[in-house]
Amino acid sequence: MTLWNGVLPFYPQPRHAAGISVPLLIVILVFLALAASFLLILPGIRGHSRWFWLVRVLLSLFIGAEIVAVHFSAEWSVGRVSTNTSYKAFSAARVRAHVGLHVGLEGVNVTLTGNPVQQLNETIDYNEQFIWRFGENYAGAYTEALQKGLPDPVLYLAEKFTPSSPCGVYRQYRLAGHYASATLWVAFCFWLLSNVLLSMPVPHYGGLALLITGAFALFSVFAFASISSVSLCQLRLGCSELTTHYGAAFWITLATGILCLLLGMAVLSLHYARPSALRTFLDGSVKGLESQAKGSSPLILNNPLHKQFWASGLTISTNL
Repeated sequence: MTLWNGVLPFYPQPRHAAGISVPLLIVILVFLALAASFLLILPGIRGHSRWFWLVRVLLSLFIGAEIVAVHFSAEWSVGRVSTNTSYKAFSAARVRAHVGLHVGLEGVNVTLTGNPVQQLNETIDYNEQFIWRFGENYAGAYTEALQKGLPDPVLYLAEKFTPSSPCGVYRQYRLAGHYASATLWVAFCFWLLSNVLLSMPVPHYGGLALLITGAFALFSVFAFASISSVSLCQLRLGCSELTTHYGAAFWITLATGILCLLLGMAVLSLHYARPSALRTFLDGSVKGLESQAKGSSPLILNNPLHKQFWASGLTISTNL
């Protein structure tokens, strides 16, 4: 067997995970580290304000983590089918396998897992990623896959998204992913701004920033949903047909956008209806501090010998 560009043909290559990628894992670990750091200092917060800050910080971290993480998720549109299909080109051999299609903002993942995994004296477990973001060459990646001799189901699904495919979906998916990604980064910037403003004496501006965060998150969902008007070619693998539907990343982004809108409207409503209650609610620790002050009794130090040096009736009070 000869080498092609330092690669053995038909030899299992390093895979890109369809459900989770390295950038996605890094984002999750960073936000989990922030959450863990906050939980470590949480016992130092006294009174009922501890639970207020717990909900406030964790909810904010969830929104920020979701906005960043879905950029790198391949779960915006997914499809899966079990079929009996051809395995390699110029071969009559067929295999039973699970075939998966995972479409994200930056590209598409195709998975092929044998049922069972060991068939035809091979381990059938493929997970290939094809990127179409700006600066990447999707057609070049597909050509490399052809030269490596990847299985027919992988090449068949990847070919449907090439620029020269008769399906004509490459441009729509690529532009939809680009605009959805751009609006999500804008939403992330306004999420950061909302956290700053809600910690300052201008909560209504924080509410407006939350509203804008939710609006741009929903814009990203609508941008990706615009590809629904483009009819995807029929994807037939053996005797089965693969159909796609919106995945977890799509629905979580939609829910996060609605959540930000509701939180923003709640902040603005309280600001105009009961501004003092909003200020107390956002401060959180004010009530706890007041209750601690009421529970402590002042110690009065009264020394009659000091009367000759100090005005009569003057006392020194110390709160312990």
